[in-house]
Amino acid sequence: MNVDVWSDFACPFCYIGKRRFESGLSQFAHKDDVTMVFRSFRLDPSTPREPQQDIHTALAAKYGMTREQAVEANRNVGEQAAAVGLTFRFDTMQVTNTLDAHRLTHFAADHGKREALTELLFKAYFTDSDNLSDRETLLRIAGEAGLDRSAADEVLSGDQYSDKVHIDEEIASQLGVRGVPFFVVNNKYAVSGAQPAEVFLEVLEKAWAEEHGESDTADQATGKALDADTTIEAGICTDDGCEVPKKD
Repeated sequence: MNVDVWSDFACPFCYIGKRRFESGLSQFAHKDDVTMVFRSFRLDPSTPREPQQDIHTALAAKYGMTREQAVEANRNVGEQAAAVGLTFRFDTMQVTNTLDAHRLTHFAADHGKREALTELLFKAYFTDSDNLSDRETLLRIAGEAGLDRSAADEVLSGDQYSDKVHIDEEIASQLGVRGVPFFVVNNKYAVSGAQPAEVFLEVLEKAWAEEHGESDTADQATGKALDADTTIEAGICTDDGCEVPKKD
């Protein structure tokens, strides 16, 4: 069973959603039969390569809020990250362009290392405060993922794999994806946002039952989406901002 995941390394809910999906997957009886494919989606391709301001100031300027409101919004997101075992260091986070990081994941895919590299890149951005446009930083992370540094350096020296990044983004556009994370199970069931683990588990079980004829109750509506509107509110990021789910 295949799961395609569109995400950006600068999207906090993509990292949180990844953890929640992994939690749901760990409870799935057929988890060893699930293949995940991480696909590229850049929230803001125009972001400069070199950090120009901290994340609080950047958030306030882009979305028309005060810096204090931005700090509070990031604190709320940080609490959600902590709930799934992640540490987000917003005060030292480096706001930068993620194109090279995405290109590197496609290179990693050719060597069976995309999932490992994806995890390391998320950690580098949100926890380690690394600049994901810095070549030496990316080469170090590539080495940690088990990739050949010289080959990775050759990729980063040119524009290799840029076309694959754009293809992923074009597919997302055709699917009507406006925000990430966005999960598609077996090219049929779509889950939008960092939903709770139980939502992901439900979708996996529904898709498996339908594919293997194990349930008469499997939804027969081809392409039916289980998204934030049809399940519960979940964190999601678009170019317009990150929407934090309301607290009860």
